[in-house]
Amino acid sequence: MKEYDLIIVGTGSGMNYVGSILQQNPEMKIAVVDKDEPGGICLTRGCIPSKMLLYPAELVREINSAQKLGISAKIEDIDFKSIMDRMRNAIHSDIALIREGLESDDVMDYYHGVARFIAPYTLKIGNETLKAPMIFLCTGSKPFMPPIEGLDKIAYLTSDEVLNMESLPESLVIVGAGYIAAEYGHFFSAMGCKVTVIGNGPRVLQQEEPEISNLAKRKMEQYLDIHTGYRVVSVREYNGMKKVTAINSEGDEISIEAEQILLAAGRASNSDILHPDKGDVGTDENGWIRVNGNLETTCKNVWAFGDCNGQHLFKHVGNYESTVVFQNAILRQDIKVSYHAVPHAVFSWPEIAGAGLSEAEAIESFGEESISIGFEEFENTGKGLAMDLHDYFVKVIIEDNTQQILGIHIIGPQASVLIHQVIPLMYVDGPQTHPLVHSMDIHPSLSEVVKRAFYSQYSIGEYHMILKEKGIEKS
Repeated sequence: MKEYDLIIVGTGSGMNYVGSILQQNPEMKIAVVDKDEPGGICLTRGCIPSKMLLYPAELVREINSAQKLGISAKIEDIDFKSIMDRMRNAIHSDIALIREGLESDDVMDYYHGVARFIAPYTLKIGNETLKAPMIFLCTGSKPFMPPIEGLDKIAYLTSDEVLNMESLPESLVIVGAGYIAAEYGHFFSAMGCKVTVIGNGPRVLQQEEPEISNLAKRKMEQYLDIHTGYRVVSVREYNGMKKVTAINSEGDEISIEAEQILLAAGRASNSDILHPDKGDVGTDENGWIRVNGNLETTCKNVWAFGDCNGQHLFKHVGNYESTVVFQNAILRQDIKVSYHAVPHAVFSWPEIAGAGLSEAEAIESFGEESISIGFEEFENTGKGLAMDLHDYFVKVIIEDNTQQILGIHIIGPQASVLIHQVIPLMYVDGPQTHPLVHSMDIHPSLSEVVKRAFYSQYSIGEYHMILKEKGIEKS
């Protein structure tokens, strides 16, 4: 048995503070364990590789929309393999650098293998047994596999296998209608593939505001076939094609044939491989590791952050949580996590971003009479006019008495950038709207649409009348 002061399971956000930890405790013995390639899900098969694919897709969309601005442009060829190789070469290079750093480190010990508890504070990795009084669990998540008849008899893709593709299928069915489906639907259709999305819920991107979801579907249907409210019940393969059968709540059935299937039904816990019960580490009914407000598990001095605790499955949340764990586990502070302004973005076409409460959550917490909705469309700004933008908008949710910003939701170009005008303000004490309202924006710039949303505030009822007039919400 090898004894350490700290064992870190996972090489993503778990590695953020290793340098700072060793500065605080130079003699500390640390072991790092990972069953996968080092770097974490974000680098190896998540955020970074997917965004490297989505940028070429953006260029395709921009070129194809140039005609409306008087520019005649034509895409002669899309080299799918070259796009995939560019992504893989960059990712593999970064992985190799991380691996080399871990293997050559003379301070930490690196173990490439599956870690599993055999007792509290004791892990087995292959033939090695490691023990430490402090453990960081940063084991990520895995693609969720929905119960579909015939799935075990055919070859299919998940967001993991997509990254290994060498050729573009002529047609693709995506099972799921969340952010993974939206992003990969955008990518594959831009590459020239016929894409069909089948979602079980009533809307695409159900985590978004209903009006954003409705507008997104309207825009996405320009390049995707979308079926919502259908549950995929079976898949089978014949003559080189895959047949997907789905039914809705009324019993209506649809069957779609495609060359390939991509499962994009969400993420699931992979904590079972840890055998957490043997380490006195509790999990919830879905297998996510239970943590308290300090991110400590049910076993004292064992901490879980990133996807594995199931709170918010974003890399930036994992990074934030790593800071909280460093403060609590190493500096012995008492810092509670705060998820009141967790931002997210969907890098689809159109782009979408949000942070804070939804309108429904805000009404539940503060009451309808205490809330105003700020609303502005991109096309009402000088830059939006120049870019010939239509329908896209910014929505902010404001508590009237305190002028606290409860939530912000954007659909339109650069949504993931524009939202950052507001996120820092959601951490300000006192009236949060004042700094933005009383500052200057460059004119003309897209950022003006955010400020104008704060100037254009409506009651809940007035706001929904506007949505109905614009056909974004049913009357």
